[in-house]
Amino acid sequence: MNLLDRLTSLPRETRDTLFLLAVIGWVVLPHVAHLPLWTSLLTGGVLVWRGWLALKNRPLPSRWWLLGLLLLTLAGTALSHRTLLGRDAGVTMIVSLLALKTLELRARRDAFVIFFLSFFTMLTNFFYSQSLPVAAAMLLGLLGLLTALVNAHRPVGQPSLRESALLAGRMALLGAPIMVALFMLFPRFAPLWGIPSDALTGRSGLSSTMQVGAMASLALDDGIAFRIRFDGSREPPQAQLYFRGPVLSRFDGREWRMADEPEFLTAAAERRAALQVAGEPVDYEVTLEPSSRPWIFVMDAAEQPPELPEGRRARMTVDLQWLTPRPVTDVLRYRARSYPDFRYGLPGRGWFNPNPFLQLPAGFNPRTVALAEQLRREAGDGGAPAIVSAALQRLRTGGYSYTLEPGVYGRDTADEFWFDRKQGFCEHIASAFVVLMRAAGVPARIVTGYQGGDVNSVDGYWTVRQADAHAWAEVWLADRGWTRVDPTGAVSPGRIGQLLRLRAPGGVVAGAIATLSPTALAQLRAVWEAVNNGWNQWVLNYTQSRQLDLLKHLGFDSPSWQDLAKLMGLLVALAGLAGAGWAWRERSQRDPWLRLLGRARRRLATAGVDAAPSAPPRELARQTAASALPAELRQPLHDWLLALERLRYAPSPQADGLATLEREFRRFRWPRAT
Repeated sequence: MNLLDRLTSLPRETRDTLFLLAVIGWVVLPHVAHLPLWTSLLTGGVLVWRGWLALKNRPLPSRWWLLGLLLLTLAGTALSHRTLLGRDAGVTMIVSLLALKTLELRARRDAFVIFFLSFFTMLTNFFYSQSLPVAAAMLLGLLGLLTALVNAHRPVGQPSLRESALLAGRMALLGAPIMVALFMLFPRFAPLWGIPSDALTGRSGLSSTMQVGAMASLALDDGIAFRIRFDGSREPPQAQLYFRGPVLSRFDGREWRMADEPEFLTAAAERRAALQVAGEPVDYEVTLEPSSRPWIFVMDAAEQPPELPEGRRARMTVDLQWLTPRPVTDVLRYRARSYPDFRYGLPGRGWFNPNPFLQLPAGFNPRTVALAEQLRREAGDGGAPAIVSAALQRLRTGGYSYTLEPGVYGRDTADEFWFDRKQGFCEHIASAFVVLMRAAGVPARIVTGYQGGDVNSVDGYWTVRQADAHAWAEVWLADRGWTRVDPTGAVSPGRIGQLLRLRAPGGVVAGAIATLSPTALAQLRAVWEAVNNGWNQWVLNYTQSRQLDLLKHLGFDSPSWQDLAKLMGLLVALAGLAGAGWAWRERSQRDPWLRLLGRARRRLATAGVDAAPSAPPRELARQTAASALPAELRQPLHDWLLALERLRYAPSPQADGLATLEREFRRFRWPRAT
């Protein structure tokens, strides 16, 4: 006997319990990546224990067991999260309580509590991810919960899970138009609440600090940071795609940091005075993945604030970085205009002070300081440009190399790079270069962000990945202001462009596919990322402005959120009336078995068999046998009524028995009414 046959042959209570436990496990499974290890083990252990009790028909544990496990859950949550409040602690408690509640599953009332607690747990998955895979997984979980809920409302007999699943699917399809209408028309406001601070764990790999060696692991992350769609045919060369992030100017010998408090350039006039642009602009749209950081990535340099959704705004710091007041915790889409040809921080602007960009900790990197003095003497009247050119030439010809495994650096990181190891990742190179520049009297700082990207051949979007995270330098020149200098390009020109893009190594399956067809894996990934990007664009980024555009297409001249509310209210009212009419029509015919019995009773009454409205099938069969119906109808109808009774009350009725009886009923030849 196979597994399916064994499950089908189980008693109904056991079968339904095992099915509900499987659905709960599916709903909780995505949380394993976010929950403490003890929570996952406790939840899995309780679900397996409850399934074993159902299979063996053992009694449920006493309330003392439940109390002990509850206290253990509270203590574990408090120790793991240092609080019982907040998102992460709340999800831990919800998942644990859901599992513990299954140990109290004795009656339908307990099942309904589990159903609704499972629905809420399913929604909490979207606290961590709103991606297409998570949505698809939760849709399957929703159908499973609806199947269990429908099955619980069929207390008589042993209805098959397949029939309950089909009914649940039809219910979901009937409700889908209402859900789509609510999604499209429900007014979108700026959030009135925020996710607690315990959720603000960085994902982007960029931070307000950079310790030498910390970005090497990021280069192996193939996750998507953001996507870009350029307007028209003006796409800059890949080597010019520098997306600005945190600017690091404070150095303690080992770690680079941002300024303590960002200084903003708020007024448009002040921005124009600090930033001078020229040439043709580049217009584009960015779809930014959640980073739990307030950083808005744009190409160098954007003169005007990016166009963010309603309720958000961005401000520019004196370092040309754009920030939002609150972290980006959801997929964010915005438009921006950048000028690849720009000048920033020109002399004569009173706000610029070069001294902070010349500071170095005392006693660090003595050999680099000596090298800087040598470069300064050799530059002579050439000044800062000559010093920069000499340092870049040294990187090109001095045997330096670009590697992801430079090893552990010691105290004097710049000395080790310039004279000993001569190898490193972009952060090693940028850090050593900026230290050298400062020691030579050239104001310099580190800029982190992303460089490059690749085009998706399916949807035409540029994809910038975490592997494209980069660090470069900016030096201040008297006649040009802040000027980008990428020393990594001098060491490894292929890193800045298309020749050498860092990617994470593929797994066994990916390696096998690449062996069979070198392009198949890339094509599959392009298709998947295009589908996921479509989900981001049309679902996650369905903003109020797009709602108002929809109303314009429907004939509204100047739509507002009040118009959205009115239209949504009208549709909900119409849907309510339609639902009420359907419920009134079907209120006495919800049960297919009762519906078939009613048809048989009405047909018997028409044929002259006077049966009471409450007569069961067996009584109808007795009256049929004693009636004056033709003999060729009387006995088959008698047997059919007894079969109808067995279908309802027999211990193991046939799964397709109702459909068979309906076909037989339609084949009866009834006498004409007299």
